[in-house]
Amino acid sequence: MKLLHTSDWHLGGSLFTKSRHSEHQRFLDWLLELIDRERIDCLLVAGDIFDATTPNNPAQGLYFDFLARAARSCCRHLVIVAGNHDSPSLLEAPRDLLKSLDIHVIGTAEKTPEKEVIALRDSSGNLELVICAVPYLRERDVRDSRPGQSQEEKQRQLAEGTRKHYQTVCEEAVRLSREGDRTVPIVATGHLLTLGGKTEDGDGVRDLYVGNLGAVGADIFPAVLDYVALGHLHVPQRVGGSERVRYSGSPIPMGFGEANQRKLVLLVDLADSVQIREIAVPRFQRLHRIRGDWERILAESASLKGENESLWLEIDYDGEELIVDLRARLEQEIADSSLEVLRLRNSRLSQGTSASQDRLAEGEQLAELSVFETFEHFLAADGIAEQQREPLRIAYREIIAKMSQEENE
Repeated sequence: MKLLHTSDWHLGGSLFTKSRHSEHQRFLDWLLELIDRERIDCLLVAGDIFDATTPNNPAQGLYFDFLARAARSCCRHLVIVAGNHDSPSLLEAPRDLLKSLDIHVIGTAEKTPEKEVIALRDSSGNLELVICAVPYLRERDVRDSRPGQSQEEKQRQLAEGTRKHYQTVCEEAVRLSREGDRTVPIVATGHLLTLGGKTEDGDGVRDLYVGNLGAVGADIFPAVLDYVALGHLHVPQRVGGSERVRYSGSPIPMGFGEANQRKLVLLVDLADSVQIREIAVPRFQRLHRIRGDWERILAESASLKGENESLWLEIDYDGEELIVDLRARLEQEIADSSLEVLRLRNSRLSQGTSASQDRLAEGEQLAELSVFETFEHFLAADGIAEQQREPLRIAYREIIAKMSQEENE
């Protein structure tokens, strides 16, 4: 069988004020073309199909249109699991209907983990592959919460609970993988954070974790698994150096920190041995960061204008000269070009202005900030002493993570 591993589509997402709908449409069109070109048998989507638990109608339209088209393609099986951004109930609502099209959806951890095991068969009824379709595991799925626990106790229980969940699922998968005198491969999915996993500035992933709370090692995945298709981290990467445990990463850059990142989907060929091929995803919208003084910004933007390509910019001015009309100057320089400034940071101005008078840097809008960056602004604006800030940051991140979990539920 040929599997295609992808994740973290984040349909319905935006970058500051810019919709990503067109990029997502073009990616899904390209993905279908790839499926046909490579004769893919099974598509695995490892979570975060949507960017929010209540995706807008255009995002849902993209998703269901893709499923309808994929069901008519050469791809005989689709396996989709929910991520932390997804609404399990929304994904699972049409589950019985989709199952008739060989589209299998797992939105939340099952009370009996064996129900997460999917046996895929060909048109003749022969067993081809067993999938451990493990979705995003919430804290309540893998540990009993008790008041007064330390971070170390929470981490130990989360890791052990996750290990036991995979162990139980894999035990059932091993049983199902044996049919007659043959044994078929076993593949697992997951949407989680692994120890040492690489993230990028502004990707929205790292902010949800206090230290490495919730992170697990590659050793939680039983050795019987031929491949583990992970989602959650947007950087394509191997886990612990293992070829068989991989993040595919997001197909489009989620922020300017990923602007120069090579985006991938992973083709897994389950022949006599597991062969993995990285396939680069085309760039559908170019992002670019410029940081420096006015001369550097002016020179680089002039060079980019000459490329005549649609380009979204993040500008970080850190020159010595105090420029109070930086946005106006920039807009004048890039007028009548395909460049567009999505975010502007005037570090020099924010340093030279008291926080009580100006909570945000010149040209920076509240909509441009993450909830964590906004919190940092208020810590500074309210004059909170540095030694008091870290406990407040930890508490704030725990609250945001809890709110996100309750919203998903």
